[in-house]
Amino acid sequence: MTTTAPDLKVVAGTDLDFATYVAARRPALLRFAWSVTGDPHTAEDVLQTSLVRVLARWETLRDKGAADAYLRRTIVRQHVSWHRQPWRHGEVSTAHVPDRAGAVGPAEAAGADELWALVRGLPEQQRATVVLRYYEQLSIAETAAVLGCSTGTVKSNAHRALAALRRRADCAMLAG
Repeated sequence: MTTTAPDLKVVAGTDLDFATYVAARRPALLRFAWSVTGDPHTAEDVLQTSLVRVLARWETLRDKGAADAYLRRTIVRQHVSWHRQPWRHGEVSTAHVPDRAGAVGPAEAAGADELWALVRGLPEQQRATVVLRYYEQLSIAETAAVLGCSTGTVKSNAHRALAALRRRADCAMLAG
């Protein structure tokens, strides 16, 4: 590693523009990845893998100014494919190793509030749609572009997700 500026380290052969972009955008991209994955450790992994993929296409993306959109789409796709891996089933990341099995659930490990726990219970496509539309505040067309689907699919996923969240919130209020 060589230092090119205070607090900015670049791997030999890496474009300085890419390193500057990552340094500036990493906090926002990590928040996005965390919102999509629901887990800070998985978010780090998904973001890192996505950044490696973006680095390979950096010259094209930098020229078009499409890095953020491409990276968001890559994060969502990486997360979906991450969960298709057979070794991932049943694995839960935690900040601290529990004293006994099942002592710390995913919601407690991520420090999520009640609403986040409800959002995490949504299917992956609905959760990604909710995060992109309402957390990242993307338009329907932008969300469709990131997810690689039609605007109608975004609308129906958002409708179904919000209906499920309302039902679950009502059940939680009745139980509490």
